[in-house]
Amino acid sequence: MTNPAQAAQTTAGTAAGTAAQTPFMPEQQRMQASVQASVQSLWHPQTIPDPYPAYAALRDLNPSGVLSVPEWHVTFVTSHAVNSAVLRSPLARSGAAISQVPGDTQATRLLQPMMLFHNGPSHARLRGLVQAAFTPRVVEAQRELVQTVLTELLDALPTERDVDLVAGLAAPLPARVIMRMLGLRGDDEARFMRWTQSVADLLGGAQGNPELLARIEADAREMRAYFRDLADELRAHPQPGLLSAMAAAQDGRGRLSSDELLSNAVLLLAAGHETTSNLIPGGLLELARQPQAWAALVARPDHPNVADELLRVVSPVQLDGRSLSGDLTTSGADGQPLTLPVGMHVQTLLAAANRDPSVFPDPDRIDWDRPNSARHLAFAAGAHYCLGASLARLEIAEVYAALARRFPNLTVTDPTPPFKANLILRGPQELRVQLG
Repeated sequence: MTNPAQAAQTTAGTAAGTAAQTPFMPEQQRMQASVQASVQSLWHPQTIPDPYPAYAALRDLNPSGVLSVPEWHVTFVTSHAVNSAVLRSPLARSGAAISQVPGDTQATRLLQPMMLFHNGPSHARLRGLVQAAFTPRVVEAQRELVQTVLTELLDALPTERDVDLVAGLAAPLPARVIMRMLGLRGDDEARFMRWTQSVADLLGGAQGNPELLARIEADAREMRAYFRDLADELRAHPQPGLLSAMAAAQDGRGRLSSDELLSNAVLLLAAGHETTSNLIPGGLLELARQPQAWAALVARPDHPNVADELLRVVSPVQLDGRSLSGDLTTSGADGQPLTLPVGMHVQTLLAAANRDPSVFPDPDRIDWDRPNSARHLAFAAGAHYCLGASLARLEIAEVYAALARRFPNLTVTDPTPPFKANLILRGPQELRVQLG
């Protein structure tokens, strides 16, 4: 299966050029050229800082919210309704990303046991064993930890000059929280953050970049060496934290193997870090563009809807993918019957769905009182719904409440910051702010 990101990049400009050079082509062919050009634009470096006009352009091309690119054997879905139907369907299979990692590499071995890339009984087993240690009660018990780490980081930020809030807050906060939850040593923080970046780059599409793949391979080798034999050690000598709980968890089909423990610990580490670390600066950037929403947050820092509305608007995971094991019949955004055929790879554009105007009126606007913010698909849906959703909500709510209370005059000093070259796990590389 062709990687949509690679296909978009390697054929960039082809469809647009064809459309421009042959104005008298048949309407269907002209439409297909427009679809390809619009899809390709998503991966353009200039699009990543603000991809939402590109999603809107795709949405306008087809009222059903479904656009196929037969040459890539991929269908792109912009509507909330169809995205939700695909994500919740038992016919939708996760795991295509593994096929994009060439050969029997350390990176492949790291990805294969992750529950993210399993389906059916094997996914249920892995998720059940991890979830047994990652309960809502366990997460709620981390509130004090989140508040302590948050206070430490905010106290260390300079108020007399501008500061990079990514380096000073957004990157270290979720890393320290998930590391302490897992029971990992704090003196390894820099190494763990480098590893999570490599996992994010791998999931975000590192194919075609030999230098990046070499770095990921080296980091994957380090990760596997670090966690080697850890399962047996933790079972023999239990320690506080999720890793010991995961090592001890068992069901009728046994425990996590050493490789399964390693891979799913890395998954929790990366997922627990990347999404929240991208949402914190991404949300502040959106609030800088909507000062009335920031003022409303300052007036009520503990508003219960803050996390979900920011997740909806920012969408730290912009897109995901599923392959269909059977014909999936649903309704398009226009209400018409729709069938997605067996074998099709569906690119679920979560960020487009989260700003679908048919579900979220005035979708670009941050509205803390929006009654249906929690319908967002930022955590996906169905069997692969994000295991750490409750932890992410807790961290987001605590961070924004603390910022609004302590720094009501916070100002973003660079409204056009550089973004990471990763559309899937989208976020600013840095965000310069004056705390005031």
